Amino acid sequence: MKVLLVEDEIDLGTALQRTLQQEKYIVDWVQDGADAWNYLDNRQAQYTLAIFDWMLPGLTGPELCKRLRERQNSLPVLMLTARDRWEDKVMGLDAGADDYLVKPFRMEELLARLRALWRRSPQFQPTQIQVGSLTLDCHNRTIRWQSPQHGHRTVRLSKKEFQLMEYFMKHPRHAATRDQILSYLYEVDTERISNVVAAQVRLLRRRLTELGCEDAIQTVPGGGYRLNPAYADAVV
Repeated sequence: MKVLLVEDEIDLGTALQRTLQQEKYIVDWVQDGADAWNYLDNRQAQYTLAIFDWMLPGLTGPELCKRLRERQNSLPVLMLTARDRWEDKVMGLDAGADDYLVKPFRMEELLARLRALWRRSPQFQPTQIQVGSLTLDCHNRTIRWQSPQHGHRTVRLSKKEFQLMEYFMKHPRHAATRDQILSYLYEVDTERISNVVAAQVRLLRRRLTELGCEDAIQTVPGGGYRLNPAYADAVV
């Protein structure tokens, strides 16, 4: 899951980023509200959750929330603030925040609130994603192929293999560009090797070959990739 963290306090931001990464979140951390809006306004950036501090340079947390909701964007937002008056909580929630956490707080509580937000989210992660003859198990990170000739076969995926296959199966008829895949798999500020997408696709194809469906990921002219329609449209 990918989180946009907007926090201008360096010590707190560093601690939050470290904690979230330890919990296997992909984290983009920015310290300015205007910069955060640029991230949110980027159509290639697909965030699962957002954490906004209230007081930020550029745009405040409530202003960011308001802009999001005016765009009909339902991204779950947790607001962080030192303001503990009930009037401030009402203001933050009315601006569009989904939850409100007063500083100081324990990291365990923040993580629990993020899990709760995710469970309530319209994007809530299903147990399985099934597209045609392929089934992705989101808890065990396995992919199963139902073959008319050979029955079903299952292999376990690495974290990045799973994330890449998840992207293809959530967009089964969409040709993904290199930049779209990079944005989904990595934090914005991560140093990226030029051929990292091709390398990740190659590793995923190798894993899928173990299932017997080595042609499940197609290369699209112009530098993109997509799920082979023969698998997406298969009737099982």
